[in-house]
Amino acid sequence: MSRLNPGDVLARRYLLLDPLARGGMSVIWRAFDQSLHRMIAVKVLTASLHTDPGERVSVRSEARAAARFIHPDSIEIYDYGETVTTSGGVAAYVVMPLLDGTPLAERIEQGPLPWQEAASIALRLARVLMAGHARGLVHRDVTAENVLLTTSGPKLLDFGIAAWAGDPEDDRGTPPYVAPERLLGAPTHPAVDVYAFGVLLHLMLTGRTPYPETTWEEIEAARRTEPPPRVPGVPNAVATLCQRCLAHRPEDRPAAAEIVSALTSALGTATLGRHVRRGLTVAGSAVLALSALLWFQQSGTPQETMRDPGVAPVAPVAPVVPPSPPSPTARLVERSPASARTVEQAAAEFTTTLEARTPCGATDDDVVLDLKQVLAGLVSTGQAQAHGPSEEVSRTRDLRQKLSDRLREGRLRPACLSELQARLDDIEAAMRRD
Repeated sequence: MSRLNPGDVLARRYLLLDPLARGGMSVIWRAFDQSLHRMIAVKVLTASLHTDPGERVSVRSEARAAARFIHPDSIEIYDYGETVTTSGGVAAYVVMPLLDGTPLAERIEQGPLPWQEAASIALRLARVLMAGHARGLVHRDVTAENVLLTTSGPKLLDFGIAAWAGDPEDDRGTPPYVAPERLLGAPTHPAVDVYAFGVLLHLMLTGRTPYPETTWEEIEAARRTEPPPRVPGVPNAVATLCQRCLAHRPEDRPAAAEIVSALTSALGTATLGRHVRRGLTVAGSAVLALSALLWFQQSGTPQETMRDPGVAPVAPVAPVVPPSPPSPTARLVERSPASARTVEQAAAEFTTTLEARTPCGATDDDVVLDLKQVLAGLVSTGQAQAHGPSEEVSRTRDLRQKLSDRLREGRLRPACLSELQARLDDIEAAMRRD
C-alpha cells in the first residue's frame, strides 16, 4: 500500500495538504497546484502499482477514457499521473476540482434521508451512470463516500478510475457495495454499478446498508438465498426499484435508464399529489370564505340590524373582479374522473400528452408515430379479448418498454416519459374496470 503524508509533493507540482475522505480504493487529498496556483483535490489510489506493470497500463487507459467523459454531475478530471511514494511504491493519482460540499456519507450519519430527497439524489446519480454506461464505462465504486453534495446538486466522484465494460474483474471496490458476481470473477459489467447503486439507495432511505458484511472475507463467506430486503415506509415504486437493484443475479437488475425512468415517475407522481392536495386546500378555503360572505349578506351585519328604521339602507356596490385563469386544480377537475374514464378516453389523453408542446414537444415525429401505432394495437387488443386481473399490465408492457428504450436512446425527455407513464397507468386502470 502506498503511504502519503501532508507536505508530500506529487510530480513536483501537487502539494498535499490534508486528507478529505477515505474510501475502499483511494484517499482524497486537499492539495495545492504549485504551477497554476489554485486549490485542487487529488485522489490517490491506495494500492501500489509497483509490482504490476499491466495494472499501470489499465489504470492509465481508464483515466484517459474517463477524462473524455463529461457530465454536469460528474467531477471533471484535470490530470492523471503516477508517482513513487516515500515508501517506495508506485501510486496512481487523479487531479480534480476542489468543490465545496459535504460527502453524502456525512449526511447519512445524521440519519436516513426523507424518501424524496434520497430519490432526487439517486436520480441525478443514475443519470450519470446512464451516460457512462452508454459510453461503455463502468464506475465500479458507487458509494456514499464518492458522492459530494454541493450547492448545485450531488456530484459523483471517481469516474477517473472507471473500467471498460467487459474488462477482467479486479479487487477494486468497497465491500458493502460489491455485487455477488464480482466474487466469482465475472467480467466488469454495468450491473455491478446498479447493485452498488441499490446499496446506496437503501443506505440513504434506512441509514444502514442492506447486509451487515463490511469486509471482503465476510462477503465471501456470506451465502445469500433470501430475496433482497425491502425498504419499509416509502412508496411501493421506490421500494421495488431498490429491491430490483439488489437482485442476486445481474440479469435481474434494471438498467440505469430504467432507474432514471422509475425515479422520474415516482418523483413526478409525488409532486402532482402535492399540487392536488394544495389545490384542494385552497379550494376548500375559498368555499368557506364564500359561505361566510353569503351568511353575512343574508343576515346583515350588527350595524345594519341596529340602523334607524326611518333611514333607507344604502345598497352595497359590488366590486368588479376581472376573470382569472383556471387554477391547476380546476384544470385537473376538467379531466374525466379516473373512476369513470374509459379505455378510449385514457388512450386519447395519452395521445394528447404525446402531441403536446409541453413536455413532449421535442419528441421525434417517427417516435410519436411508433408509439401511436403500439397504443392503437394495445387498445384494439383490449377491446377484442377478455382478460384477467394481470393481463392489462402484460399488454401495456411493450409500450412501457418502448418508452424506456426511447429514453435510453435520448429520443424522449424524462418529463415526457413521466407524463406518458401516468397516462398508461390510467389505461391499465380503465382496462381493469371494462
